[in-house]
Amino acid sequence: MATLSFWGGVGTVTGSKYLIEGERGRVLVDCGLFQGLRELREKNWEDPPFDPKSLDAVIITHAHIDHTGYLPRLVALGFNNPVYCSRGTADLLKLLLPDSARLQEEDAEYRNRKGLTRHKPALPLYTEDDARATLKLMRTCPNTGEPTEVAPGMRAGFHVAGH
Repeated sequence: MATLSFWGGVGTVTGSKYLIEGERGRVLVDCGLFQGLRELREKNWEDPPFDPKSLDAVIITHAHIDHTGYLPRLVALGFNNPVYCSRGTADLLKLLLPDSARLQEEDAEYRNRKGLTRHKPALPLYTEDDARATLKLMRTCPNTGEPTEVAPGMRAGFHVAGH
C-alpha cells in the first residue's frame, strides 16, 4: 500500500512537495519554493522532513518555481537521483533554475553588503553550481501518458495539462 504525505502547498499556494511512499520506492512529486511573506520564504531554510538521499526520484508536474525552485536545494542536501518531467518543463528549467540561483546569490551578496542579515555571512539557499548539478539529473518523458518507471514498483505518465 502507498502513502501520500504533503510537505508543502498546504495552507498556502507555494512550496508544493508531495511524498509518495510505496512498498519499494519513495518519490517526491514537485519540489517547489515557498514564496510570498517572509514567514513562508523562511520555510525554504528548514530541513525537509525526509532524507533527500532516501528518494528514488522526483517527478515535476510543471516548471513554475513554486513547483521546482527547491530542486537545487534538494541536490545541495544530497539528492542525486533522476528528476522526471516533460521535455517542455526541462527546457524551461534550463532557464529558470540558474536564474533562481543567481537571484539567491545576488540577494545574499546584497544582504552582506548592506548588513541586512542576522547570519554572518548571509548565504544563498543554493548556487548556480547546485542548479547546474540539478539539470544533469533531468530525465524527459513523453506527454503521451505512456507510463515510465520512476522507482521500484512505481510508474508515472505525463499528459499535456495546459497549466
